[in-house]
Amino acid sequence: MKIRRILATAVAAAVTTPVVFLSAAPAFADTKPTAPAQTQDQKPTIEQLKAAVTAAQTAYDIAVIAESDARKAIEALIDPENGLQIHVRETRELAAKAAEDKVKADEKVTTAQAKLDAATDEAAKAEAQKELDEAKTAAETAAAAKTAADTKVTAAVKALEDAKVAAFTTLATATSTKEVALKTLKAAEKALADALAEEGEEPGEEEPPHEDCFPESRFTTVVHGLPEKVVAGTTVDFTLRVTNGTDKKMDEVYPYAAVHAFDAKGIKELDTYLDLEWATAGNAKWQDVDPGESLFIGAVGAKSSVDVKLRLKVDADTPAGQGAAFVAGDFWNEDESCGGTPDVEIYDFSILAKGTEPGKVDDATAKPGNTGTTQQGGSSNTPVTNNGTTGSLAETGSDSAVPQIAMAGGAAVVLGAGAMFFVRRRNAGVDA
Repeated sequence: MKIRRILATAVAAAVTTPVVFLSAAPAFADTKPTAPAQTQDQKPTIEQLKAAVTAAQTAYDIAVIAESDARKAIEALIDPENGLQIHVRETRELAAKAAEDKVKADEKVTTAQAKLDAATDEAAKAEAQKELDEAKTAAETAAAAKTAADTKVTAAVKALEDAKVAAFTTLATATSTKEVALKTLKAAEKALADALAEEGEEPGEEEPPHEDCFPESRFTTVVHGLPEKVVAGTTVDFTLRVTNGTDKKMDEVYPYAAVHAFDAKGIKELDTYLDLEWATAGNAKWQDVDPGESLFIGAVGAKSSVDVKLRLKVDADTPAGQGAAFVAGDFWNEDESCGGTPDVEIYDFSILAKGTEPGKVDDATAKPGNTGTTQQGGSSNTPVTNNGTTGSLAETGSDSAVPQIAMAGGAAVVLGAGAMFFVRRRNAGVDA
C-alpha cells in the first residue's frame, strides 16, 4: 500500500491559474505521474476532486474580495477628501486666483495707456510711459502664471480621470473573474457530487488528513541569489536550499517552487513570459518547473541540506511589472510520518523593461511567510537525482478558466490565511 501526496491548494491558488479546476468529464490532461504510470483515461480520484473544489472555492473567495476592493477603490476616488480630488480643487483655486491677477494686471495696462495718451508735456509722457512699461511687464508675468496654473489644472484633472478609468477597468476585470470563478466552482462541485454518487458516498463526507502529518519548523526552504530586480530578456540563476534541521532522516522530500507576475498596473498576468527551470548536483540537466506540481529530490539526512538549482528566464518582450517566487516543501518517511514547511516563503522581485539599467541590485528577501527559523546543519554531499515531479493537482481536460488576482491582493489573501497544508490519503497501488 502506497500513499498519495497532494500539495494543498493554498499554494497553487496563489501562484497559478488553478490547474485543479475540473470539467464535468473527468479525464487527466498532460499529467506527469511517477511510477507506476497512470493512463490518460484514468478518472481523477475523490481526493483530487475534493482538492479541486477546495481550490475553486479559494479562487472564488479571492475573486469576491478583489471585486469588493475594486468597488472600494472607486468609492475612495469619488470621496471629496481623496488626495486626487483635493489636488484638483487646489489647482483650480490657484488657477482662479491667477486668472484674477491677470485681469487686474490687464486693467493696469489699460489705465497706464490712457494716462500716456492724456499726457501733454514731455515729463508727464515719460512718467506715463514708465508706468505703462511696468504694467505690461506685470501683465506678461500674470499671463504666464495663469497659463502655468491652467496647465496644472489640466494635469490634475487628467490624473483623476486616469485613476477612475483604471479603477473601473480593475472592477470590470474583478467582476468577470468572480463570475468565471463561480462557474468553475459549480462545475467542480458537480464533478465531485457525480463521483461521490457513483461510489455511493454522500457529498460532504471528508476523509481526515493523515494523522501523522504535521508542520515542521525545522524543515525549511530558503531562496539564495534571486535578485530583487530582473531585466526582461535576461536569465538569472539562483538556489533553493532545502534543509532538514531535525535529528531524523527524511526519506522522501518534495520541495515546491513557482514564479508569478503581473504588469505594473496589476491587471495583465505575465506568467507566460517567465520560464522557471530546475536541476540538482545529481542531475545537471535543466527541467521545466510545473507550477502545479512539487519536485522530488529524494532523501535528506538529519541536520543537512540539499541545494536545488533554479533558473528563471524572462522573455525580452516582458513588460515592466512585479513578480514573486513562492517556495515550500513537504516530506514523507517510510514509517508513514509526514509533514511540511509551516509557511510558504514569498520572494518579491521587480521586472524591468528590456534594456533598463537596474543599478545596484540586492537579493530578494522572504516575506510574509517567513517563520523566523534558521537553517540548521551542513550541506549534504549526497548527489540528488531528479526523479521527476509529483503531487499533480488533479489536472483535467478543462481550460484554465479563472484569471489571476493581482499580486498585491490575491497572493496575500491566500497565503495570509495559513500558507500551506497537506492532505494525505491512502490509495492502494498508487504513489502520485
